[in-house]
Amino acid sequence: MYTKKKYSKWTMLRWTRNETRFFIIFTAIVTVLYEVVGLQWLQLPWTPIALIGTAVAFLIGFQNNAAYGRIWEARIIWGGIVNNSRTWAMMARDMVTNEHAKVPKTEEALQAERTKLVYKNIAWLTALRYAMRQNKPWETVANRGTNKEWFDAFKLPELNVPIEEELSKVLPEEDVAYIMSKKNKQNAVLTLMSKELRELKEAGYIWEFSFLEMENVLKEFFSLQGKSERIKNFPYPRQYATLSYDFVNMFILLLPFGIVPEFHKIGINLSENFPMIGEYFVWLSIPFGVIVSWIFNTMQRIGTVGENPFEGSPNDVPITTMARGIEIDIREMIDELEETIPEPYPVIRDVQM
Repeated sequence: MYTKKKYSKWTMLRWTRNETRFFIIFTAIVTVLYEVVGLQWLQLPWTPIALIGTAVAFLIGFQNNAAYGRIWEARIIWGGIVNNSRTWAMMARDMVTNEHAKVPKTEEALQAERTKLVYKNIAWLTALRYAMRQNKPWETVANRGTNKEWFDAFKLPELNVPIEEELSKVLPEEDVAYIMSKKNKQNAVLTLMSKELRELKEAGYIWEFSFLEMENVLKEFFSLQGKSERIKNFPYPRQYATLSYDFVNMFILLLPFGIVPEFHKIGINLSENFPMIGEYFVWLSIPFGVIVSWIFNTMQRIGTVGENPFEGSPNDVPITTMARGIEIDIREMIDELEETIPEPYPVIRDVQM
């Protein structure tokens, strides 16, 4: 998630520099062929090009609207994960007691049981964020040009630290081995959480009503996990993404053949009163053509990188930062020592991971 008020112009130009370079060269070639070489048959009527541009604008608008909807839904889901994780920690702290225990434990032993429940929540957050960072064939940030430059700069923990290492910080070896043996590791953690609850209830450390309430929180975890997995595993429909990409490129390729003759005509009209300006006016078709091409291409790229809110672009939901924030909160809720609580992840290039 980008944290500054707006992107700098230099950042935007750097992000689109490869396409901008192509627009300049292509538009300049068409202008030279038309004006210098004299191939004035290289022209198209402006009206059909304008109609294509209008249709493309509607398609890009639809794509960007859909992409924003996916990002916002993902943020709502992870907001629910934040709230339910805090609820889980509160219940673990206050509902694990000796009140109905068959064999009462010391306060230190009870605190250890509470900590185990909270740590399993942290393990679930870890497994879920690792699953959300797995690369999918339709995603573009990790394997495309200037998108990849940004992606590589962040060095996402999920891609550089093995999940076993993260899980071993909060779980015993046997639990880590069990989780690693499953394909859906976040599901496995929730299974262990439910098993832990059942054992505490059977031993009387959790009252039956409290057990049901905590199971309801687990049910909500499953629901939120499923919603997050749905966004991750079901892409923005490929037919819309393909048409948007192809139509934008088609419009950009046709644009110079319509804009250069139009500037040439304006130059002829200006020559009567402003001969110097009129003679060279056609060359202004290069910067104006580049600007129009850049706007359409950039809007299409914004929609494309916004389709997948978990892959790790600067405009995604910062699930790594959010998971660490939740971990800090719930560790504090069970009164852990400050020196044992991890630091928040740093902001890199004004982006939360």
